[in-house]
Amino acid sequence: MTQAFKRLRGLAGAVMVLAVTSLLIFVLIDAAPGDPAEIMLGTSAQADTLAALRTELGLDRPLMVRYLGWLAGVFTGDLGQSYTYGVPVAGLIGERMLVTLPLTLMATVLAVAVSLPLGVMAAARPGKAGDGLASLFSQVGIAVPNFWIGLLLILGFALNLTWFPVGGFPGWGDGFWAALWSLVLPAIALAIPQAAVLTRVTRAAVIEVTNEDFIRTARAKGLSRRRALWRHTVPNSLLPVVTMLGLQIPFLISGAVLVENVFSLPGIGTLAYQALSQRDLIVVQNVVLLFAVIVLAVNAGTDALYARLDPRLRARK
Repeated sequence: MTQAFKRLRGLAGAVMVLAVTSLLIFVLIDAAPGDPAEIMLGTSAQADTLAALRTELGLDRPLMVRYLGWLAGVFTGDLGQSYTYGVPVAGLIGERMLVTLPLTLMATVLAVAVSLPLGVMAAARPGKAGDGLASLFSQVGIAVPNFWIGLLLILGFALNLTWFPVGGFPGWGDGFWAALWSLVLPAIALAIPQAAVLTRVTRAAVIEVTNEDFIRTARAKGLSRRRALWRHTVPNSLLPVVTMLGLQIPFLISGAVLVENVFSLPGIGTLAYQALSQRDLIVVQNVVLLFAVIVLAVNAGTDALYARLDPRLRARK
């Protein structure tokens, strides 16, 4: 089987998954209780007015006709018009992603920067003080919700110390560093639970590789404990860490719903929450579909990174 055929098969599989996912998203969201026209006009609106608005929004058409029309728009870049905001959904989502994507990237970098050294330190000397510190961090980070961490960060670093803004986002046009600074506390709130999980995974992976025969052979040949750790053990421990990180990135984006509301950030999470509460179906559908696309893209990136980390996987291709 040629490399080109494998890539074509993978692309076809991804398209099929997106098609099934889009259908499920559309049907489930459409079945949710509440009439968008009634929410927009209020319960006191006349029946003929409601009917006219439903016709204008296309809600009077059959389900599959609306689904196929939405799907055709997705492929052409026309995601429709928001019921609530009255603007194209594509521009609305693009504007909000300029907040959520940097926030997620910062949280991912922070989670990796904290968890990898902490997990390796814990695995290098099990049962010592460093291991106890990593275990405590993991337990607390997993137990405490990220929105509660965000509230504590606001109380400590925004209200008491006034080092950071309490909330809001000035916009990238008002200064790069000011906008970046407003994302620091939300990124920490998102990163801590993910770093706690990654720390535990890193510790377990490093300990497992440490007990392998090739590590004992390297130590028997005179390689120091530190060099064996960083030259052989840690690189061979990265596959489960990368797997967990690939699973966490979509959760970081979806977890931004609560954190963005806590910090009053105009991101994709806030948009999804507002659209859902206002029954803005077209926005909710496109946001959820975007999350599905991100999951597939992250999975593809994770598979590519596997091949970089493990030469055996490259040999199979």
